[in-house]
Amino acid sequence: MKLSSSLVWLRRDLRVFDHAALHQALLASDKVHCVFIYDTTILDRLPRRDRRVDFIHACVAEVVAELRQLGGHLIVRHGDPAVEIPRLADELGAQAVFCNHDYEPQAMQRDATVESALCAAGRRFYSYKDQVIFEKSEVLSQTGGVFSVFTPYKNAWLKRLAADPSVLTPYHIAPHAARLAPPPASTPALPTLADLGFEPSNLHALNIPTGMSGAARLFDDFLQRIASYDVARDYPAVKGPSYLSVHFRFGTLSVRHMVRTVLELQARGAGGEGAAVWLSELIWREFYAMILYHHPHVVERAFKPAYDAIAWETGPEADALFAAWCEGRTGYPLVDAAMLQLNQTGYMHNRLRMVTASFLTKDLGIDWRRGEAYFALKLNDFDLASNNGGWQWASSSGCDAQPYFRIFNPVSQSEKFDGEGKFIRRYLPQLKELSDKEIHAPWLAPRMLAPDYPPPIVMHDEARQRTLARFEVVRKPA
Repeated sequence: MKLSSSLVWLRRDLRVFDHAALHQALLASDKVHCVFIYDTTILDRLPRRDRRVDFIHACVAEVVAELRQLGGHLIVRHGDPAVEIPRLADELGAQAVFCNHDYEPQAMQRDATVESALCAAGRRFYSYKDQVIFEKSEVLSQTGGVFSVFTPYKNAWLKRLAADPSVLTPYHIAPHAARLAPPPASTPALPTLADLGFEPSNLHALNIPTGMSGAARLFDDFLQRIASYDVARDYPAVKGPSYLSVHFRFGTLSVRHMVRTVLELQARGAGGEGAAVWLSELIWREFYAMILYHHPHVVERAFKPAYDAIAWETGPEADALFAAWCEGRTGYPLVDAAMLQLNQTGYMHNRLRMVTASFLTKDLGIDWRRGEAYFALKLNDFDLASNNGGWQWASSSGCDAQPYFRIFNPVSQSEKFDGEGKFIRRYLPQLKELSDKEIHAPWLAPRMLAPDYPPPIVMHDEARQRTLARFEVVRKPA
């Protein structure tokens, strides 16, 4: 049935190209309105200076400009979407609301509430796959089961893509833009950060590219060095990663375009091993989204129930250790530099996410959920599925996680992946006088060279033995 008027609700898909919900709404409707809601149920829980709100604010402004260029406009509201979306649909006389799927438990509950309210008013609710290539139960084992190990999931994912490359077909917007509802005669000004109750962060001082244009620039830059990604990605002082994670999080890029471009590179014999490894990272992202969808208990508990029996450290001493970890005062330079990078920029290199998570859970013996929550507060690219999956991997409690007895040595990791100490010196200038050999374990160097740097809060070898004992509860009987 042709709709006379519909509403497209933008969420974590802040772009105006290759957009599934917008494309479908334009095909089905005579007139299409677009809306973004600054969600108070999320924003009210954030600190008043938050880089992610700054990022979203800049992205929304770019969406507004792009829609205007196409002849449409973006309605911006500030409130609870469960209230605002049905109310706006009523104001506009929209017969249906279109959006893209969100797989987080709270988001799914929100969407169910919105759909119920719309249906009660005689309106429809349509949702589409957009932020992943394959979702929910689209990639299953040969027996129809849900994967819990990555490699067979990846192989099945690639096999399904080869069988049906049409899933990468873009959802074009421009050819149908005439159906966008034109801007009203008087368009309200976009809310400022202050209107939203926030203060400017250091996002722009950090020169973090925002919006669709920022994502495009980053991707174009990454394509010039993707062939070396498989090696360069492990060294935090090297420009190895794509730096696109925050853009994946907020949907300023199209994952279909990303995957299609990488496959085209490989078809031409370009991209090297780096392109294949980066594609694997995108599949990891979808693997964790699938795990969250099928096993929502991971939000609060271990994927492997036996690991909920682990007795993590608690009490004042554990709290002091956790604070030292958060603030970059552990006495292990690579761990501290990584935490300072996170605190100052909202970004942490992927290798360092593994190192710091291993240190918290296996050197300090602190519950992975505390680290997960801290990362959720600080990361610009915070994504529930990926953050939870990464932390459960590091603590050995998740699906396809590293074995509990695999414990990163923070000194050897430092020597291997920041051998010259370039990354460490960037965030710990008080260690700049130490040699490339001394900087990884300053407590072994003359103290006069680093008088303002703390000694280790634990000794790794001793902590390792405590961890092995702690994890005895999950050992399978012989």
